[in-house]
Amino acid sequence: MPEIKTLAGNLTFTECPRWRGGRWWFSDFYTHAIYSMKFDGSDLQKEVDVPSKPSGLGWLPDGRLIFVSMKDRKVMVRATDGTVSVHADVSAYVAGNPNDMVVGSDGVAYLGNFGFDLEGGEPFSTTNLLRIAPDGTVTVAAEGLHFPNGSVITPDGTLLVDETLGNRVSAFDITPTGLGPRRDWAVFGQPPKTMHDDVFAPDGCGLDAEGALWIADARRGRVCRVKEGGEILETIEPGTGVFACMLGGEDGRDLIMCCAPDFIEHKRIAAKEAELRVVRVTVPHSGLP
Repeated sequence: MPEIKTLAGNLTFTECPRWRGGRWWFSDFYTHAIYSMKFDGSDLQKEVDVPSKPSGLGWLPDGRLIFVSMKDRKVMVRATDGTVSVHADVSAYVAGNPNDMVVGSDGVAYLGNFGFDLEGGEPFSTTNLLRIAPDGTVTVAAEGLHFPNGSVITPDGTLLVDETLGNRVSAFDITPTGLGPRRDWAVFGQPPKTMHDDVFAPDGCGLDAEGALWIADARRGRVCRVKEGGEILETIEPGTGVFACMLGGEDGRDLIMCCAPDFIEHKRIAAKEAELRVVRVTVPHSGLP
């Protein structure tokens, strides 16, 4: 087992880690903010307050930060002068809170959502993946997904989407106007009938230079390196829950993990038990984010 180090603690529930400009960026749900820090966890800085709970984040081609504001179901944009405004209102397109997001080099964002009221106990339901153009125009890019969550864009222009309650990772060819048909990239079990039927609950993820995905398993406290087809090549268990991961660092071989005991909202609000941990891996980062 490689050595696992803690980069930052005293957090509530971290998500959507990104490496940009020599710094790690991430959302912390219940401090309601997006932060950045150096590769070693030093110089922690609050980048922007997100009162309605931050999640996915990325950057437009001109360098402006866009990010998900979950509970008001919007994607926001931070201008170069620091002012924040609405980039896209997705409330008419989602049946649950929007969550993770990947932004392409062309500024097009692909946004998932829960599909139902997870915290309110609503029945499990499939949902849409949204496409948000650089001008904020929203369209439905794909339908019938099981909790679309962490996503990456490969160097050859393929969108990979983790379906947290679907026992699978789906792939889509990116076209100038949208997405091609869904196909299986990795399948871990049968299609679920309830939200408790998962064999592997793929959450946040990051792509490496050999085309494998590091995927956080939201149910089982592990990150797994998975090849196309679903074979698990490596597994790392940080000793607690882990809900997102990403490759970055100065040589792209730092695997950061968003760790917390669980994802239960009232528990995460009550105690700052979340940590960002890092482990060195062999194959460096590739693709977006």
